[in-house]
Amino acid sequence: MLRLLRTGAPAAACLRLGTSAGTGSRRAMALYHTEERGQPCSQNYRLFFKNVTGHYISPFHDIPLKVNSKEENGIPMKKARNDEYEIATKEPMNPIKQYVKDGKLRYVANIFPYKGYIWNYGTLPQTWEDPHEKDKSTNCFGDNDPIDVCEIGSKILSCGEVIHVKILGILALIDEGETDWKLIAINANDPEASKFHDIDDVKKFKPGYLEATLNWFRLYKVPDGK
Repeated sequence: MLRLLRTGAPAAACLRLGTSAGTGSRRAMALYHTEERGQPCSQNYRLFFKNVTGHYISPFHDIPLKVNSKEENGIPMKKARNDEYEIATKEPMNPIKQYVKDGKLRYVANIFPYKGYIWNYGTLPQTWEDPHEKDKSTNCFGDNDPIDVCEIGSKILSCGEVIHVKILGILALIDEGETDWKLIAINANDPEASKFHDIDDVKKFKPGYLEATLNWFRLYKVPDGK
């Protein structure tokens, strides 16, 4: 079991729900392929995953969380442009889809001075925030979604790309009364990954980035009147 609260934890798997990647990312993605269905920026758009044999798999359940010597795995990433994507946890094979709220497609607002997401945004496969379990840190129940990841590396990744990450720290959010953990991580194959071991290194080598992250999460729903 990977203890995600621990800073400087071993590399974990990450799925990008969003928008090139290094050699390690290409290795991980060689085990997984994506298939688009429907029109992007529409409610019928889906991004399905396949393994090397061409069989459909679930990025929620079938991509391993931990990286080990026997099996490659990664984090499915989900940020693409300003479209807001999520894993369709209630649909067969759990494809990535654009988030829909009140019957409308949801987009990430540009909050000055930021433009869309300020990191690669993704999720850890085989994780889940239990809506029936009250978190001791927040005194709130889980949001019924996989654990989210803010990947701070130097490369912009593609929607559905699977990478290995090094966990550096964690941020607890209370979003509409629910616990919503955000892991701070860096692509294990990023050119600067060797410099980052815990959250203090983010402060040292990317000054202002953590403050910007906190500010972004405070403000990103304000345009929706929240």
